[in-house]
Amino acid sequence: MRRRLVPAALLLPLALLLTACGGNPAATASPGDGTDGRGSVTLTVGDQKGGSEAVLRAAGELKDLDYRIEWSTFTSGPPLLEAVNAGAVDIGGVGNTPPVFAAGAGSRISVVAAWHGTSAGDAVLVPNGSPLREPAELKGRSVAVAQGSSAHYQLVASLEKAGLGLGDVEVEYLQPADALAAFTSGKVDAWAVWDPYTSQVLKAKQGRVLTTGEGVTNGLTFQVAAPSALRDEKKAAAVEDYLERLRRAYAWVYGHQEEWAKVWAEDTGLPEDVALAAVKRTYATRIAVAVDEPLIASEQEIADTFAELELIPRKVDFGDFTDTRFNGDLPPSTTPARPSEGS
Repeated sequence: MRRRLVPAALLLPLALLLTACGGNPAATASPGDGTDGRGSVTLTVGDQKGGSEAVLRAAGELKDLDYRIEWSTFTSGPPLLEAVNAGAVDIGGVGNTPPVFAAGAGSRISVVAAWHGTSAGDAVLVPNGSPLREPAELKGRSVAVAQGSSAHYQLVASLEKAGLGLGDVEVEYLQPADALAAFTSGKVDAWAVWDPYTSQVLKAKQGRVLTTGEGVTNGLTFQVAAPSALRDEKKAAAVEDYLERLRRAYAWVYGHQEEWAKVWAEDTGLPEDVALAAVKRTYATRIAVAVDEPLIASEQEIADTFAELELIPRKVDFGDFTDTRFNGDLPPSTTPARPSEGS
């Protein structure tokens, strides 16, 4: 069966969306769009295309800042956390797995805020003509995945649930743009990935879902800060205000899904229908939750899994890389996500 290649025009904007879930550790930051706010305190925020800055601006949450936000744009979570570790960035957003790899490397990071969403957009995809119908049939097959990404853990957990191990499949470590090309040209049998790639493939009718992360991954995303910034009283106060604004902005997304999808599509170059599908399936489901013991235990399970696979250099106590001072009266991390409306 001949498979359609994805137009090169779509590969470029999607390549910008390596997202907080993972990405190329060698990637570097690019200057942000400028500085917001005024005052003597400057908060340096690590961001990604269509990320925190875009949603804060769309929700009107960058008004009346009594501190300055200096934006720095990264292609993915790992280099963002490298910058946090170096003190070059005060805070930034990532998915559930990059902090585990950073902790395994002994980085100086602190998870200070969390959101819980569905894992419906985290999927193992197969081409439409694939004979595979369940995860157990992946044995001996090739699967593309970004190393150190949330999809990496989702693949491991999905295989384990099916009675398989990572060694039972041929893992091809590819970044999303390369994986997308390999998937659509039939060079790999499956692709473990996250939204908006999941929505892009489904909307283009280039593949179908073999399994999702629902029930096997925790659906968490984080804001991670530099401990040096948290020790600075004025910066810590700015972090607290920033997190409150970000929580309101993500709550705004739930009631303004089409509006946010248009902004997101403009900011990233995604087709608007793909952006809206990803918003409904994944992003609008997220609710702010506390950094608490169940969250730490869930992340510890991810850390232990990668340590056992020798994909991180040492075992870690994930609790050592969290700071709970900004929890306030947030609900527990086990609070159910909003229902997904993905299509």
